[in-house]
Amino acid sequence: MGEELETSHNYIIAFDRPWRHRVTLLLALTALLVGLGWYFTTLLAPRHPGGAAIEVSIPPGASSATIAATLAEKGLIRSPLAFRLVAMAQGVDRQLKSGSYLISPGLPLPAITRLLASGNTLEIEFTVPEGYTVRQIASLLQQKGLVKEEDFLKAAAGDYPFSFLQGLPSGPEHVQGFLFPDTYQVAPGTPAREIIMMMLNRFNQVYQEIAPQKDKDVEFNIRQIVTLASIVEREAKLDNERPLIAGVFINRLRRGMRLESCATVEYLLPAPKPVLSYQDLQIDSPYNTYRVKGLPPGPIANPGRASLLAVLQPNQTDYLYFVAKPDGSHYFSRTLAEHNQATARYESGNGN
Repeated sequence: MGEELETSHNYIIAFDRPWRHRVTLLLALTALLVGLGWYFTTLLAPRHPGGAAIEVSIPPGASSATIAATLAEKGLIRSPLAFRLVAMAQGVDRQLKSGSYLISPGLPLPAITRLLASGNTLEIEFTVPEGYTVRQIASLLQQKGLVKEEDFLKAAAGDYPFSFLQGLPSGPEHVQGFLFPDTYQVAPGTPAREIIMMMLNRFNQVYQEIAPQKDKDVEFNIRQIVTLASIVEREAKLDNERPLIAGVFINRLRRGMRLESCATVEYLLPAPKPVLSYQDLQIDSPYNTYRVKGLPPGPIANPGRASLLAVLQPNQTDYLYFVAKPDGSHYFSRTLAEHNQATARYESGNGN
């Protein structure tokens, strides 16, 4: 009887042992899964909530591993491996786009992968004022941190697939007059050539819109129109005077008179001067319209829409001269004697 009890007791102990092992193993697995879940959740969490946004540049063709390493180096993610796993899980690991991004360290990892897949890159806005030269644009873009001045000028001297550039002077001024003054947005690192193409395309778009408004009496081609518009741009201060100034210049051209535009002489100087000297007017250059007849070889600046329209639709007038008043407006004259009187009056500071 005692032996039977002992045998039964041993059997119960032997029967109980596997269940204990299973429970222990189950608890261990549960703890592991909870720990892994907590760890992976930590990897997905924002790296530095409330931190300042960081600019990140993703080069073209970069793999998800390269991108992950860059983000980890910038302190935006906790784990490159987690980044790649999340990108794969979202199905965007092959859709991450190059460019410059402004990424907040307060973004969770899944939001960062979505941002890079969206291509919502950081862009810098810049505005080119009417009348800027190609060299002034180059300086502006360097100040904005977009491209170096010398790189822009080198790119400006290149060839571009636009018929309106044919026959223009070589060098950086090759595209001058056709870099349309406007507000643009580009991503940091955008090559100078792409920026120039953007501005040339904008000019082409605007010119195609306004070209049908050209008066039938205006016999100039597009290069001549833009060249004259650039002179009008630098001479005029008031929009309502632009068509009148254009009309004066066209009258002079038709009569074989020199344009005698101060703007073309100032273009040849290192810096603008309030009053040109006799020596300035004697500068030997095809751009000096006090010495040569007709239009300069090319535009002296980049005209805006108003100046282009002024040449396409000039005022019909018999004026042949104008002189600037102190307030920026102009006095227009029909005869040289009247012009000389106005010049003496306004340049002496006695005019009203």
